[in-house]
Amino acid sequence: MPSEIFEPEEFLALADKASECRIKRLGDIMKLKLRTSKRLYTIVLDKTEGEEVLSKIKCPKKEV
Repeated sequence: MPSEIFEPEEFLALADKASECRIKRLGDIMKLKLRTSKRLYTIVLDKTEGEEVLSKIKCPKKEV
């Protein structure tokens, strides 16, 4: 089961361990998914905050 994260800082900390980040854009909302070796983590952000978080993530990014 995926785990939903609500704090962007916690999401960025998990991004260091992730193998990839998937991005799904839904109008004014952006859903980011991190795949780690054990679990899938998701976070739902507005468009501007999502772009800020994406600029800080260093793992490979994939648009869905």
